[in-house]
Amino acid sequence: QVQLVESGGGLVQPGGSLRLSCAASGSIFGLSVMGWYRQAPGNEREWVAVLTSLGSTTYADSVKGRFSISRDNANDTVTVYPQMHRLKPENTAVYYCNLKSPYDRRRNYWGQGTRVTVSS
Repeated sequence: QVQLVESGGGLVQPGGSLRLSCAASGSIFGLSVMGWYRQAPGNEREWVAVLTSLGSTTYADSVKGRFSISRDNANDTVTVYPQMHRLKPENTAVYYCNLKSPYDRRRNYWGQGTRVTVSS
């Protein structure tokens, strides 16, 4: 079993910052790719960023320069922290973390999502 618990969403004003988190625990050995996605109202889920266990990060063009990701390993839990700056109203969405194996498609897990609202 793999557990992904997200937190950190909320209401933020345009131009503000917010840090989300996703804590992964359980049978996470070999799940080396942590991705972030978001789904805005009425839209399909879209990819935002990815962090590998080797520390490599890639960001969607729409967030490049404003988003960053870090990770912390403690005991048997890996926590990933997307940091979002200069938020815009169009960044309003439910943000999901995804943890998967690059070799086994069956090992693909999603968090419950955390809602971010950017509004004045």
